[in-house]
Amino acid sequence: MFKESLQQIVRDLKENPSFREQIVHWHELEAVDAKTKAFPQDMNEKLVQALQRRGIGELYTHQEAAYTATRKGENIVAVTPTASGKTLCYNLPVLQKISEKHESRALYIFPTKALAQDQMSEINELIEEMDVPIRCFTYDGDTAPSIRQAVRKAGHVVITNPDMLHSAILPHHTKWVSFFENLEYVIIDELHTYRGVFGSHVANVIRRLKRIAAYYGADPKFICTSATIANPKELASELTGKQMRLIDNNGAPRGKKHFIFYNPPIVNEPLNIRRSATVEVNELAKRFLTNGIQTIVFARSRVRVEVILSHLQELIKKSFGPDTIRGYRGGYLPKQRREIEKGLRNGEILGVVSTNALELGVDIGQLQVCLMTGYPGSIASAWQQAGRAGRRQNESVIIMVAGSTPIDQYIIGHPEAFFERSPESARLNPNNLMILIDHLKCAAYELPFKHGETFDGVEIEEILDYLAEHHVLHERADKWYWMNDAFPAHGISLRSASQENVVIIDQKDVTNHTVIGEMDRFSAMTLLHDEAIYLHQGVQYQVEYLDWDERKAFVREVSVEYYTDANLAVKLTVLEEDDQKSRDTTSLSLGDVMVNAKATIFKKIRMSTFENIGSGPIHLPEEELHSQGMWISFAPSLVNQYGEAALEAALMGLAHVLGAVCPVFAMCDRADIHVVPQIKADHSEQPTVFIYDRYPGGIGLSKEIYQKIDSVLQHVDELISSCMCQSGCPSCVGAENQVPPLNTKKLVKQLLKEWLTDPY
Repeated sequence: MFKESLQQIVRDLKENPSFREQIVHWHELEAVDAKTKAFPQDMNEKLVQALQRRGIGELYTHQEAAYTATRKGENIVAVTPTASGKTLCYNLPVLQKISEKHESRALYIFPTKALAQDQMSEINELIEEMDVPIRCFTYDGDTAPSIRQAVRKAGHVVITNPDMLHSAILPHHTKWVSFFENLEYVIIDELHTYRGVFGSHVANVIRRLKRIAAYYGADPKFICTSATIANPKELASELTGKQMRLIDNNGAPRGKKHFIFYNPPIVNEPLNIRRSATVEVNELAKRFLTNGIQTIVFARSRVRVEVILSHLQELIKKSFGPDTIRGYRGGYLPKQRREIEKGLRNGEILGVVSTNALELGVDIGQLQVCLMTGYPGSIASAWQQAGRAGRRQNESVIIMVAGSTPIDQYIIGHPEAFFERSPESARLNPNNLMILIDHLKCAAYELPFKHGETFDGVEIEEILDYLAEHHVLHERADKWYWMNDAFPAHGISLRSASQENVVIIDQKDVTNHTVIGEMDRFSAMTLLHDEAIYLHQGVQYQVEYLDWDERKAFVREVSVEYYTDANLAVKLTVLEEDDQKSRDTTSLSLGDVMVNAKATIFKKIRMSTFENIGSGPIHLPEEELHSQGMWISFAPSLVNQYGEAALEAALMGLAHVLGAVCPVFAMCDRADIHVVPQIKADHSEQPTVFIYDRYPGGIGLSKEIYQKIDSVLQHVDELISSCMCQSGCPSCVGAENQVPPLNTKKLVKQLLKEWLTDPY
């Protein structure tokens, strides 16, 4: 059977009228040659020979710069694209230091176990080539108790994840004395993943790590690596509390890349609904796979991964067999993941369908095509996914297939916003009071606090006094001691700002109920109510009963073609205004807000068309959240000008689009930030749109929007203008059929004009 090459398919796609009609933009990135430097003269001869045996004759410029800076004692953050050899930026200084001083230790922190395993293989291969007695171990939940002692006593390099460091290593530091005494380097890989709540927690875990290292007389240097984000140096400094040197002179080569923006054809013109991105991705993937071209398909949800995977396995089973296409997502056992990664590297596996789990730098060899089912949610994420294709120097193709959501349609219609804009900034707030208090408890358990001591520069005596008053700590002889028998880290999740989580219980086995996850209370109201469809490890579960008082959700596995979305009735009260920018008829404010939320009804929405196919009531008590927010206020005269129904529709339409655009600017998940319109705000009696952080105390997301509001609203305006619908649709202002009918699109445009044309 004749097989087309990638170049032939690319040529055909350019000439094929049916494909060409859907192409919004075809961007070509030309090939780039490698920029290299000779091995530094002080580098250990065995290390140089090991690299040469692995086919490395010289270092890329960024690898040499990282080595030189770390040898001078600088803390560095290396920022280069996917597959540019960032691993050597930290492995070389670490192995060099251990070869000079054998008792030296290094701690490697990776956000996932898969990455940790991958990097252990990498460093062990290099150690083997060097033929030196350097021991490298992973220390995570899968590490057998029998070898944990050996890791603590003899591991030169210990590879772990933030959760393990927080709950297993730091609370038991007395078992790690020789490790902490000789700790020279701390490596933080995939730095860009440490943002929002997770990043704020990890920054405090690093403060605890530095405190314990100092107690044992060590002052480790930090080496961070990151994908491309707008503020890597700032993020690395916030996360580690250290001055950082930025290394971004990428010397790695790159093959030619075709980056194609593809918009599916419209199937419902009045509603501007397009053919499903999943269907289009299946067709495109089939074309590449049947020609034996290694392809990766990214999907945004675990359930979407499974849907695409089953389609593709069916489509190509006659040509290659179903096992040549595999899925890869959270929930797969480590053994399965290693098997898939190996199969991709050696070519036995032809295609893989993945969530963003493969966005991170796990080595999966050289893939030629990357297909994205929808915009991943951030520019940084999209470039990470694109970097999985053409990982060496060959030609590669990346196709982003847009979904019907507002942000997908905006990005696909404004390629310049994607290719010319720098990636987003990553934000965290280590001093969020709730998060800080949690980690002060952990730190007090690890080592008592002395009077006058700061927590990595943060004044904490008031908080310690507060904890002593509430009998959490005990003050004696100028020190604060932990008072409880249990250690606090076990009850503190790094993924949530609120610790009163709802436990999710699978009832599949009647005699043995299994806990499969947990969720914070605020999210549980809309995601774990009775009859909600909950996704876990690619499996759909229906919530049969939510026991709110006991914080337990009982679920059972189902297979349905819809998901649920709940309405949250939100009452917002402004507690304090910290900053304000006034204009003639509009104003912008930033401050503290109290959110009283009550889940009211849920809708069942068909996955393929996003149409509403049913609904039901939710019976849950009201919840309270104190957070940070910002709000745009409009002149009260607009009520008379528009009419109440029209103004309400305009405010709701604006909130809908802001809900899609704000997460892109704040570089966060859509669930992290909420937008609420009010036709008459309690504090001002003005028409107002509130944007607030959906975490207790706030984590700086709404502040980011406050600072960029002109740019955000300009993008909102462009998104609405570029939508092809007449009076509003789910792809822009989210309007559903109103009675009487309203042109919501026009109303929102008028509302935006109030802000965009109002001078300061």
